[in-house]
Amino acid sequence: MANNDYYKTLGVEKSATKKEIKKAFKKLAMKFHPDRAPEEKKKEYEEKFKTISEAASVLGDEKKRAQYDQFGSGGGSHGHQGFDFSDIMSQFRFGNFGRNDDVFDSLFGGGRRRRGRQVYKGSDLLYDLDITLEQVHSGFSTEVALNKLEHCSDCHGKGGKNITTCEDCSGSGYIKVTRRTPFGVFQQQAPCNSCHGEGEKAKEVCKDCDGEGLIRDRSKIDVKIPAGVQDGMRLRVTGKGEAGRNAGPHGDLYVRIHVKEHKFFERRDDDLYITIPISFYTATLGGEIEVPTIAGEATLKIPKGTDSETIFRMKEKGIPHVQRAGVGDQMVKIKISIPKKLSKKQKKALEDFGDTKPQKGFLERFFG
Repeated sequence: MANNDYYKTLGVEKSATKKEIKKAFKKLAMKFHPDRAPEEKKKEYEEKFKTISEAASVLGDEKKRAQYDQFGSGGGSHGHQGFDFSDIMSQFRFGNFGRNDDVFDSLFGGGRRRRGRQVYKGSDLLYDLDITLEQVHSGFSTEVALNKLEHCSDCHGKGGKNITTCEDCSGSGYIKVTRRTPFGVFQQQAPCNSCHGEGEKAKEVCKDCDGEGLIRDRSKIDVKIPAGVQDGMRLRVTGKGEAGRNAGPHGDLYVRIHVKEHKFFERRDDDLYITIPISFYTATLGGEIEVPTIAGEATLKIPKGTDSETIFRMKEKGIPHVQRAGVGDQMVKIKISIPKKLSKKQKKALEDFGDTKPQKGFLERFFG
């Protein structure tokens, strides 16, 4: 990193405060962490991560920053030689900003003294559930079976008995580590290897969970599916995910809904659409027909002279609204069924009924 400007590397002014430098480093570290790199850019991201980490380690420390400002942008730097970034990379965990802040504090020469073990929330889980349109209409409860992490019943999720302060780090969770940088040898803080940064250890390790405090167990969870759910919707069941480390709280369970395609009904928002065949007789003279709905049968009145493709609305025969009161409608499209075979008597009746006036009237308007 010879002749590189640490301020430009982090994108800050030379007058930037320590807080601004820390914020800039955090943003860049999350963007260029090697774990986020595409396969073809692994080396590029790793080099970039090392560059910004080195810049932050210098500008984040008052003495190093003063020395750097005195020597200028060249500063006698020799790249990353002798600078170990393995701890920073391994400790930097996405999605757990509490732990990440510890890494930043350590890199910037700070660090927080811990009082007891840090508790972590468990992971969230996603479960895919297939349901029918009838179940969407009525809503229902179901039982979901999951194979997930739970707290060990023997040690109650603590990993062992007789939890005491770690002697190696005096309960801080950190130890001082000497780092060699282009500007000399500096001391930084790193997580204690003995207690893994927890600040406490169990004298008697639990045999059932090997000190992890967690075991994998099969659980059955009752889930209530409200009426009106949409395809792809996620329902949150609070506290039914995996158990957290160090007896930490459970994560959440998300149930993703998949609505099966119906044989007759088409759903559009909360309205249902269906096509119903009727006879030529009913379309001509009118009458009442039985129409299937998602909840059973209902009667629909067909007026005289109904054309094919006419759509009738049956109010509140659709799907209940999931987030507000009310029910959707059912739209019924009429399709006049033309008989393929006729008896002599039926044929004679149609011939007597024959009327060419509509066709004649249309032709007169077209050519007139």
